[in-house]
Amino acid sequence: MFNLSVPWWELVVRALAVYLFLLLALRLTGKRQVGQLAPFDLVLLLVLSNAVQNSMNAGDNSLGGGLISAATLVALNYGIGAMTYRSRSVEKFVEGVPQVLIHNGKLNRAVMKSAQLTHAELESALRLQGCDGIENCMTAILENNGAISVGHKLPAAT
Repeated sequence: MFNLSVPWWELVVRALAVYLFLLLALRLTGKRQVGQLAPFDLVLLLVLSNAVQNSMNAGDNSLGGGLISAATLVALNYGIGAMTYRSRSVEKFVEGVPQVLIHNGKLNRAVMKSAQLTHAELESALRLQGCDGIENCMTAILENNGAISVGHKLPAAT
């Protein structure tokens, strides 16, 4: 149960490599995949976790091996969180930057395309925040976490 089939440091190195690979891969896929999981996104994450399991544990199914891998992942996650707190450039790389979807009622199609955000998803987010259309929206920002923040236009002066 506690006998490791590989050295403990190899489990740490493997967990580090898999964590960094997945962090980079998921960061490159964009905000939508992280902030707004569609069913196919959830399936991808579940399959990814299964796919990388053996590369992390090197076939070691011992309790100790699992605990070492889990502790390494938790420590890496804590470390990345601390680094993003301390460094703006690390935060920008790991979390991304907010992007303007709508400015003064005008849609930024390039951001929509790069985020793979559909018109239906944008319109739903606008409605949920009380804005009845792109032309009636002062600003809409795609936040780092995939959420959409909406600023309404002020009513015309009479």
